[in-house]
Amino acid sequence: MSDATAVPTHCPYCALQCGMSLRPTGTPELPAEVVDRTDFPVNRGALCGKGRTAPSVLSSRVRLTEPLVRCPDTGDLRPATWEEALAAVADGLRRTRADHGADAVGVFGGGGLTNEKAYTLGKFARLVLATSQIDYNGRFCMSSAAAAHQRAFGLDRGLPFPLEDIPKTGCVILVGSNLAETMPPALRYLTELKENGGKLIVIDPRRTRTAEQADLHLAPRPGTDLALALGMLHLVVAEGRVDEEFVATRTDGWAAARAGAMSHWPEQVERITGVSVPQLREAVAMFCDAGTGMVLTARGPEQQSKGTDTVGAWINLCLATGKAGRPLSGYGCLTGQGNGQGGREHGQKADQLPGYRKLDDPAARAHVAGVWGVDPESLPGPGRSAYELLDALGGDVKALLLMGSNPVVSAPRAAHIEGRLRSLDFLAVADVVLSETAALADVVLPVTQWAEETGTMTNLEGRVLLRRRALTPPAGVRSDLEVLHELAGLLGWEKGFPAEPEEVFEELRRASAGGPADYSGISYRRIEEEQGVFWPCPETEHPGTPRLFLERFATPDGRARFVPVVHRAAAEETDAEYPVVLTTGRVVSQYQSGAQTRRVAELNAAAPGPFVELHPRLAERLGVAEGERLVVVSRRGRAVAPARITTAIRPDTVFMPFHWAGEGRANTLVNPALDPVSRMPEFKVCAVRLERDA
Repeated sequence: MSDATAVPTHCPYCALQCGMSLRPTGTPELPAEVVDRTDFPVNRGALCGKGRTAPSVLSSRVRLTEPLVRCPDTGDLRPATWEEALAAVADGLRRTRADHGADAVGVFGGGGLTNEKAYTLGKFARLVLATSQIDYNGRFCMSSAAAAHQRAFGLDRGLPFPLEDIPKTGCVILVGSNLAETMPPALRYLTELKENGGKLIVIDPRRTRTAEQADLHLAPRPGTDLALALGMLHLVVAEGRVDEEFVATRTDGWAAARAGAMSHWPEQVERITGVSVPQLREAVAMFCDAGTGMVLTARGPEQQSKGTDTVGAWINLCLATGKAGRPLSGYGCLTGQGNGQGGREHGQKADQLPGYRKLDDPAARAHVAGVWGVDPESLPGPGRSAYELLDALGGDVKALLLMGSNPVVSAPRAAHIEGRLRSLDFLAVADVVLSETAALADVVLPVTQWAEETGTMTNLEGRVLLRRRALTPPAGVRSDLEVLHELAGLLGWEKGFPAEPEEVFEELRRASAGGPADYSGISYRRIEEEQGVFWPCPETEHPGTPRLFLERFATPDGRARFVPVVHRAAAEETDAEYPVVLTTGRVVSQYQSGAQTRRVAELNAAAPGPFVELHPRLAERLGVAEGERLVVVSRRGRAVAPARITTAIRPDTVFMPFHWAGEGRANTLVNPALDPVSRMPEFKVCAVRLERDA
């Protein structure tokens, strides 16, 4: 149903940013209810359970409604006034800088922050705190895909085409994505693809709900996606399926990439991946016989210590077959977090300035410094990546300001990172709920939620959207922008940090102008009138850019770059002591670290806790029954959860969802080995052993 009195806005969760409307109810237990919004093209009214129940977290019963300060006598968090809490944060940050230097203060942001917040947080870190130590949890999302995008195309945008193009292409290869559970409303695009006669190939070590929709499901051993892509490219060459004209006219570097692929013959790839040569040939035929095609990746191939090269291999496949830079063809990444795209474009990433500019580029520094009214030389240089920053807590980094993230649950080697957080001299957290990380803080600042504030988000298509304020926030909370405005004032910056979102966005437009992610032609008014505007959009009369690379790639000469890659093992392979591969992921009824969704009764009823998914043959070897508690042990720790026995997973692999804290915390186990280019940790593959719980 629709309701003219409801406020049109967007879901607070994943990067689809589904359209919805909110109608205030006037009751504190459930301040708003969701009303269908069928006019927004991405989801056309469809919502998953998380989106439909999102107003539940607005309830005063589950959220923070007043600041908390840790009492030095008891060690407990106690209610405080905003004046006391902000003064404590300012004092903690100021004292750390005075005693240990600017880089002793760290800032950690989130992929769910609006563009305005991400922009202001980066500006606050570099101007007010003068620290280089800022990064965000989006580093754990699609940084490998971003790095591969940059290397091949000269520009990183998750999808270089709108979602509406997917059903119209001839074949989609979906690598490491369980779209049916991570982004349920997007599954319709794959359903429509098949209805239109297109083919779907799903690559996943598990036979997920998404894989069940596939014309062909390939189940490689976790950590071997790179070999699989190289094996397919080998067959493309061997079978004479290379688009020689496209390669000659629109690419560079083919000879070296071809040589790398030819060293991965199909029988060798079968031994590495477990995918048979006939299946490899079938996949190549299906993709190449289609006149158009796309490869879409998600966290499966990206969250590896070789994730950038793995994505690069899939891009090479697209380029060699002429399925890039053309209508209804190309490589794309399915961004995960709500503003994973925009969040890294405007300055909360360690090496970037607004507009997706490089922090070590003198011209970029000069432009942004000019907008900010400071000397370019005053801007600090690039800092540590997310895991490296978290690992440095309590060492070089003595204090941390954290907004919109819960690394106690979401970080790799999570028990170690929890210890680093506990070792800080000072920790301040701004959040909507008392997350596991907020519970460790010296000061907790309760901030407004999606429905209580206005701001822009950039979805996985590169479509800049406007989330509108639908509710008046509780009296005891403030927005993140207000928090940064007040802290800047307390630390000596009375100007330059406005709390009004549209004023911040107008400055962001100027700061991004001329950059790769140019928002200068986008305004709140245009977003409202046009259902979002695709960047780059360099002028107010520019229509936006739904489809990239159709005429030229974003490299200096306009040609895409093949990058030669070869397969290499995971950072940690199985052995006699740890003989099983662990991979991690999501379930449909929880989101990310679960800090918000675990507070919704309906979602908890559907997904009440962690589990270990394993094959019946492995369960029989262990003597484990369905529902029996299993201990999963890696070199970094142990987790305990009930067994879930299914033939939908490889016999040499187990799966755990990562949404929970406590003894079932999957990220306690995972390996923080980093990709050398993207600095992405290897969440998706590590060696474990299984034991029955004594």
